[in-house]
Amino acid sequence: MTEAPACRIAPPAFLSEPALAALLTVLPEARIVGGAVRDTLARRRFVDVDLASPLPPETVMRRLADAGMKVVPTGLAHGTVTAVLPGRAVEITTLRRDVETDGRHAVVAFTDDWREDAARRDFTINAMSMTRDGAVYDYFGGLADLRAGRLRFVGDPAERVAEDYLRVLRFFRFFARYGAVEPDEATLAALRGAVPRLASLSVERVWHELRLILSAPDPVTSVTLMDRLGVLGAVVPEGTDVSVLARLVARGAPVDALSRMAALLTGDPLAFAIRLKLSLAERDRLLALRAAPLARPEDDDAALRRLMADTPVEVLVDRTWLAGGDDAAWGSLRDRLRSLPTPVFPLEGRDVVALGVPPGPRVGEVLRAVRAWWLNGGCQATAEACQNEARRLARG
Repeated sequence: MTEAPACRIAPPAFLSEPALAALLTVLPEARIVGGAVRDTLARRRFVDVDLASPLPPETVMRRLADAGMKVVPTGLAHGTVTAVLPGRAVEITTLRRDVETDGRHAVVAFTDDWREDAARRDFTINAMSMTRDGAVYDYFGGLADLRAGRLRFVGDPAERVAEDYLRVLRFFRFFARYGAVEPDEATLAALRGAVPRLASLSVERVWHELRLILSAPDPVTSVTLMDRLGVLGAVVPEGTDVSVLARLVARGAPVDALSRMAALLTGDPLAFAIRLKLSLAERDRLLALRAAPLARPEDDDAALRRLMADTPVEVLVDRTWLAGGDDAAWGSLRDRLRSLPTPVFPLEGRDVVALGVPPGPRVGEVLRAVRAWWLNGGCQATAEACQNEARRLARG
């Protein structure tokens, strides 16, 4: 039986890329799937292009190799290979159906049925596929949902969630970007019912999803729903206040997941960072966003230089947003912070030793004293002036 596409669109520009066009010539049965289809229809930017194919992965690999294309067997057990093209890597996955799931992993079997493959996907807006000539296949109403701003699971929400509990957080990630209407009662019940199982997720994956949720242009509605259903408290037990996040977003602060996490979090940021295994850079920035000194509009340039001597200017700027800086005075302050040169204390220990101070604790004492003098003067004393002050202290 021949399938009828849900609609036809003009072939997107990315399909005219020579390498991708060549790939689809080698694999004419393949279709574009996932985010590239969803965001093409939503007229949004996207980065990755993924394909699905009714052919077994070994056949896909052989065709690509015969065509002189580099191919890597990145996940043969699940039917995925990666074509390495100039400027782009494309994952190609054989159509699948789930045989067994345990809430985290799935055992799959290959199929050549496009609807069967679409039925195992998470949300209707992610279950569409598109041919190279712009024919869009939509088995579960994803196109209408996309247009309405409605996020729905494919099939029964409770079953979809039980197959992989990470889908709870993925729901809020996509809801933050595509949701415009309240989810239906079955979806809300499935999300709420999965809360006790969220503890089984790896903390790395939890932080990955949280970061993506907070990176949406406006995540407040989604995070508010997470809070209402008990999901937020389950994944951030340290404590949260969504109203603080809402005020930060309303101020027009730049989109930044860590700044938003700093606003949302009410509990111990170090405990949060350790529990979710944030990178050292992420941990240090989160702590600084919560504890660094605050620049204020009434501060003169000398005061700002003193702050900049010990705190990165990016952190100081972000702190102004967290403090409530949304008016012209705070905007002017941010401009001043960005325009001032970062002050650098011009002495090192060897400079003090060169003045005749023997190596040892006294060198550190002199350096600290000179630096305090330099800070008190607005960080403007030259290297020569600092040496003279060090010489005076050394003699004393």
